[in-house]
Amino acid sequence: MVKSHMARVRTARRIQKRATRVGASGISASERELMNLAGLEVQEGELRLIPGWDEEVSRTLRATKAAGEDPRPRLVDTTMLYAPKSGGVKRYLLSKKAWLEANRPGVAHSLVVPGAHHRAGEDGIIQLHATKLPFGDGYRWPTSVRRWAAWVASLNPTVIEAGDPYTPGQGALEAGQRVGCPVVGFCHSDPAGLAALHFGEWAKKPVEKRWARLFGQFDRVVSPSRYIARRLEEAGIRDIVIQPLGVEVDTFRPDRRDRDWLLKKLGLPTRTRLLCFAGRPAREKNIDVLIEAVQKLGDPYHLVLVGAGQGLPAEDRVISLPYEANPKAVARIIASCDAFVHANDREPFGLIVLEAMACGRPVVGVNAGGVAETVDLSVGQLAASADPDDYAQAVEALFARDIEALGAAARVKAVEQFSWHRVFEGLCMVYGDVSGQRAFVDPGQDSAVH
Repeated sequence: MVKSHMARVRTARRIQKRATRVGASGISASERELMNLAGLEVQEGELRLIPGWDEEVSRTLRATKAAGEDPRPRLVDTTMLYAPKSGGVKRYLLSKKAWLEANRPGVAHSLVVPGAHHRAGEDGIIQLHATKLPFGDGYRWPTSVRRWAAWVASLNPTVIEAGDPYTPGQGALEAGQRVGCPVVGFCHSDPAGLAALHFGEWAKKPVEKRWARLFGQFDRVVSPSRYIARRLEEAGIRDIVIQPLGVEVDTFRPDRRDRDWLLKKLGLPTRTRLLCFAGRPAREKNIDVLIEAVQKLGDPYHLVLVGAGQGLPAEDRVISLPYEANPKAVARIIASCDAFVHANDREPFGLIVLEAMACGRPVVGVNAGGVAETVDLSVGQLAASADPDDYAQAVEALFARDIEALGAAARVKAVEQFSWHRVFEGLCMVYGDVSGQRAFVDPGQDSAVH
């Protein structure tokens, strides 16, 4: 019978207390193994197999060890910003995995993320058990930096990319030290800004100091926007690589538009002006600004919230649709609306904005944060601030123009400037530079750079 994770931890803690009393020589080899797999072993980084004891952990460990024996240079991505309903970071990582497989056959790739169980799939995605966050929309928080580092190190990485400053990010640095490989930090968020938003300005400085201390240890730091790069520089980080994210232009495209279908589905007349937002119902998304703005605008405007309306009270002119996991289904809804709206004035990048542009839809954003670096008057409209009055005025200004022409220009900009191929070519240059491995920059090579 497979023991639960918490049962293993309780047993291991009893053994640890006894080892403290009688010394390490007073416990058996199997007991030391049990402490190790529960994350309590004093000797860090050891992950050994106990045949027949815990099949879930054993199978995962066998898979990571087998992957680590692959002679190709290996990129390991790790982050906790990966959940069933997570957005841009997850799409970035899955798109990278597919691109590397097609364009860099000389490079192996693994993704280490939290999950409900220990599991290693044939797709190279390794899930490690972590506790689900309350009210966290499916996100999980790993607690042991040491154990996370041990799992990442077991893959024998050539380069590690950390996608957050939390347990996986810290574990990535420790794993890099253990195996002697470079670690790249990709800054997908502004934790100090989020702390100030959720807890008050008093929380900003301590988080910023911790953030700076962690990112200062990476061999290279990548930012998706000038906005986040400036925040990193304010925290004391230097030599930042700015690499905007991309969009899957074959999935998000204008020919998915079916406005009549969506109007019929929503029970709205043809003269309706449909605004759309898709994303998580997080506070920083400023969903309340979108709702108040559409109420101020009145007839014929309606707002469609895909996933973001979860848990909100019913509102006139606001239609909440459930979270949609299928990107093609999301693309169909976005393309079938008239304009995409995004009111987050602290957005690190805003991948969903690119996806709306790729669908041929103009965007109304706020003249702040990462979205202001993507959206301009050629593809949409920027509100002066995230105030509902300012935002409503920006929406009206957009519809006073030729929205179809703006949508066509948005599609062109997305295709020409933000294809995933361009993004991952740039990132592979970073990986090749820090590792010295030619396979990252030359599809036909797998030898070290001389």
